Amino acid sequence: MINENLTEFYGKPVIDFYAGKPLPNTTATAYRVRVDWEDFDNKVTFTDRFDALLTDPGAGGLEALIIGDWGGAGQGEDVGAVIAALVKAKDRLPNLKALFIGDMVSEESEISWIEQGDLSALWPAYPNLEEFGARGGNNLSLGDMALPQLKKLVVEAGGLPPNVLEEIANASLPQLEHLELWLGTTEYGGDTAIDDVRLILNASCFPKLRYLGLRNSEIADDIAALVGGSKIAGQLSVLDLSLGTLTDKGAEALASAGNLGGLQKLDIHYHFISQEVLGRLREIGVALDASDPQEPDEYGGELHYYVAVSE
Repeated sequence: MINENLTEFYGKPVIDFYAGKPLPNTTATAYRVRVDWEDFDNKVTFTDRFDALLTDPGAGGLEALIIGDWGGAGQGEDVGAVIAALVKAKDRLPNLKALFIGDMVSEESEISWIEQGDLSALWPAYPNLEEFGARGGNNLSLGDMALPQLKKLVVEAGGLPPNVLEEIANASLPQLEHLELWLGTTEYGGDTAIDDVRLILNASCFPKLRYLGLRNSEIADDIAALVGGSKIAGQLSVLDLSLGTLTDKGAEALASAGNLGGLQKLDIHYHFISQEVLGRLREIGVALDASDPQEPDEYGGELHYYVAVSE
């Protein structure tokens, strides 16, 4: 599965920023700043591009900002310079409500090659964020996350380190409605275990959470077995376990779960479930997305199941 650029963010269409081209409508458009290969070869830095954005007269009205390749992101250049630039610019972006860091396609960087880092300095700089997203799990840390207005949090990874789940479980996000985590695989740094997921499922700090996505996970069956008895299950409208290695075992657990009464949609697209067991899932009476069925690979007499997004 190929990383795709965002085409919409914070309910706004996405446009790439080009130096010298005015920002026509900062309240109706999300702008993406990135360093392409030509820029990188010509020694143009992310700071150069970002400073050009900030000098535009319309920058102060910008509500949604996307950071793409910051120059060598897939070759070991971490996000540090981006974070420093964003923090420095906090007074020049007073209306920023949505931020995404790492919007890259595979030609720029495979998802598991993106070098993230410590993002914690962003939260005091932009306390009014309502949506935040990041792509890439390498060395990712959210730190002490306190965002009283945040409604949507997305972290996409081919392998998400367990510290990120602990940080989210301990965060102060009282308005959070949408939490989406791509857990990935141990082969690419996703050492998240079921006990780490349990921190999220039993957290009591998300009173408004309605969408929970624990996606792209090689422990999808274990998650499915745990979710029905969790504290958070009863408040969910959407449960998303798509892109992972969900099999009949996990689907049977979901079909027999007794704590999903408010659920309106179950998304398990890209799965390894038999038609017979899918029939049982359909009987629970919620909208079901079971598209894109997969077959395991067989090597040496053993079956192997793969998440949709890894490298």
